[in-house]
Amino acid sequence: MAVLKRALLLAVAALALRLLYGAFLAVSSGAASWPLYPSAPVSARRTYVQADVPYPEAWRTRHWRRAVDYNAALLADHLAQGILAPPSRAVCLGGAQEALAMRELGVAAAVAVQRKRSPPLVVAGDDRRLPFNHDSVDFVFAGRALDHAKRPADLAAEAARILKPEAHLVLLTSSAADAYSLRSLQALLPALRLVRSRDIKAQDDAASTLRELVFHKLHAHTNATSANNTCSIGPDHKLQLLKHAEPLIQEEPLKPWITLKRNVNSIKYLPALADISFKRRYVYVDVGARSYGSSIGSWFRKHYPKQNHTFQVYAIEADPAFHSEYAAKKGVTLLPYAAWVRNETLKFEINADPGKEEAKANGRGMGRIRPAAGNIKMSSEVRSVPAFDFAEWLKQTVTEQDYVVMKMDVEGTEFDLIPRLFDTGAICLIDELFLECHYNRWQKCCPGERSPKYDNTYEECLDLFSSLRESGVLVHQWW
Repeated sequence: MAVLKRALLLAVAALALRLLYGAFLAVSSGAASWPLYPSAPVSARRTYVQADVPYPEAWRTRHWRRAVDYNAALLADHLAQGILAPPSRAVCLGGAQEALAMRELGVAAAVAVQRKRSPPLVVAGDDRRLPFNHDSVDFVFAGRALDHAKRPADLAAEAARILKPEAHLVLLTSSAADAYSLRSLQALLPALRLVRSRDIKAQDDAASTLRELVFHKLHAHTNATSANNTCSIGPDHKLQLLKHAEPLIQEEPLKPWITLKRNVNSIKYLPALADISFKRRYVYVDVGARSYGSSIGSWFRKHYPKQNHTFQVYAIEADPAFHSEYAAKKGVTLLPYAAWVRNETLKFEINADPGKEEAKANGRGMGRIRPAAGNIKMSSEVRSVPAFDFAEWLKQTVTEQDYVVMKMDVEGTEFDLIPRLFDTGAICLIDELFLECHYNRWQKCCPGERSPKYDNTYEECLDLFSSLRESGVLVHQWW
């Protein structure tokens, strides 16, 4: 009998030691090993339990386990704040590790979305169509899915679509460090309001940080912003960029053909100042495009910093002498009209300067059309051309979710088009503008003589550039 009692006590002691050892392993690998928030470290107490989920071999690796623990430590904070709850229908967009982390926190209905189905944690879906009904999900954890998505705008729209009103979206990103990028991301989620933003430590690199953003979905009737072409976000984020822009040339150049050309080398391009990842489309509009090689082929496609994005190009050129070459250019849409302030037919004059044909062939701007109006001297062929309301076209073609770069060289018509862009609100759809302003500049051919083609002065051009920058438009003096 004594031997039996001793054996029973030894068995109980062995079981107790095993349980204590298991608890020690759980604590040592738990949330305490991930101090996510530099200013408010996560509690060392493990608040989640092992989920009853069958484990494929890939889920048993140390790296995978660390990813689960990292996400669990982060999500535990949202569970404590009540925006995530055990009965929540939760969707994870960044991987199965996130879904397992939620299940270990007690959110039994959590699933992840990936291209390939992997029960019980992963359902099949893609960025353009998540497999859930409208307004059916209580919580979406995007992780870094938007950073890695090829079309982040589509994924953002889908995340907003499936969320219930008053529900929350949480995402991590390394691309919203500057105000411009953050506002771009907000524009992709017009039905959601940003309620919290803070820095957290990245999982794999203790020295790097991510931005955690928490969005709250509004009721349908309180959604004041839509995906139309109205500019709903103020210019503050763009005004911050202008602090880093190259200064405007205050004094009128005596040799503008040299000074303005050299100024191109000092231009601070927007993609060099901010992250442009969170945009739906990337659009380049060349107003007064002339030949393809004039600026689209020779400058924009070769030298503009695109951050590896593909741009849709619109060439606006009314002179039929340049139209035929665009037929063979891929990715370029030709609008064979004159950009104007309304839809009508205009009388234009074709330049008849010496060397016209040779210069046209080289794409240097000779042979362009210009309005036959006001005090402009008419000395060449006059032609009727169709014109269109450029500002209204822009509002119908792009939205604030798009990244829009524009070059404008319209032979003095900028003094009509720019005010029209302001009047219609279309000006805030332009992210970066390269503007050639035409004035009665000093002539290269004739020292001491000004060009008779234009009545405007350099001071008026400077006022135009200054008004654009004061309104938050990153405009550059082009030549």
